[in-house]
Order: sequence, then C-alpha cells, then structure tokens
Amino acid sequence: MTIGKGLINQGEFVSTFTIEVVTRSEIAEVIDFVMQARAELFPKLSATGIPPDLANFEETYLNGAGRFLLARHEGRIVATIGYLSYDRRFEHLDYGQLEVVEVVRLFVLPEFRRSGLASELYQTLRSSAERAGVDVIYLHTHPFLPGAINFWLKRGFQVISVDADPVWQTTHMDFRIHD
Repeated sequence: MTIGKGLINQGEFVSTFTIEVVTRSEIAEVIDFVMQARAELFPKLSATGIPPDLANFEETYLNGAGRFLLARHEGRIVATIGYLSYDRRFEHLDYGQLEVVEVVRLFVLPEFRRSGLASELYQTLRSSAERAGVDVIYLHTHPFLPGAINFWLKRGFQVISVDADPVWQTTHMDFRIHD
C-alpha cells in the first residue's frame, strides 16, 4: 500500500520514489533486500543467520505493534526502515512506563544515499509512531557507519549513552515525542 511519494535528487537527475507499507506478498523480497544490505554493512553478522524480527516478519511488523516501510524506485526496493516495540534489553536505559519503539533496518542502496530518501522514510515512520501513541523512539547506531550519528542528530535525536566497547561503540539515541 503506497503511503507517500517523493522526488530523489540524484545529482543532475531527479526521479520519483514511492513509500509503501510492506504487505504479506512482499515479505520475501523485503527480507532478501534487508539481509543483503545487512551483510554488506555488518559482514561479521552475516553468518549469524536471520534475525528473529525478520524470521517472524508477519507477526512482528504486520500483525504486531511494529511497522515496516519500504521505498521503491522504478519498481525496485531501494530503501527500508521499520520499528518494533523496544524490548528493554539495555538495562542502563530506563524508560519506565513510557511507550517506546526501536527504529530498525534503515538501509538505503548506495546510489540513493544523500538524496533525502532516508529522511522521507524516517519522517513517514515517525508519523506512524505518533499516530500509534508512542512516547519515545529509540535506536542505536555505530560511529563506523558513515554519517549515521549526524543523520539522527539532525532529526532531533539525542545521544543518551555510548558503550565502552572499542569495536562497536554502540551509540544509544532517542527522540522524545511525549515525556
């Protein structure tokens, strides 16, 4: 189901894209896209198998509290983003009774990066979270992902902690819709 349309600025060319809520018939295509993008960004994780949220995609994103969006350009998936209920696995993050979701699986094909597409996808996802009564949008990222931390800071996220791990340096961030 298409929920948005926009323009991608690709240098001297401008073309269109659509933002869609993933449907049951698109699950396999989306999982293939996400797993390939994940393997390219996180090669060490590619041998760990399919993550639980993807293995249970329909339950997590279509029938559960999660939401998953994709962007298409000329019929091809070029980007994804989702959120799911935050599982409170990081004990040092205390959200009390707030309704918290976690942004996951933001992947944009290299040729579509820095075109505004990720911003449009996130804004559409954020609007969905607001309509669902979410209080806080949480995510974590890593400094070795070029531009990731700055991207989220520009969207109003705050860094709330950084893990001391010298390899991952997981950077925890959140955006407060309501306190």
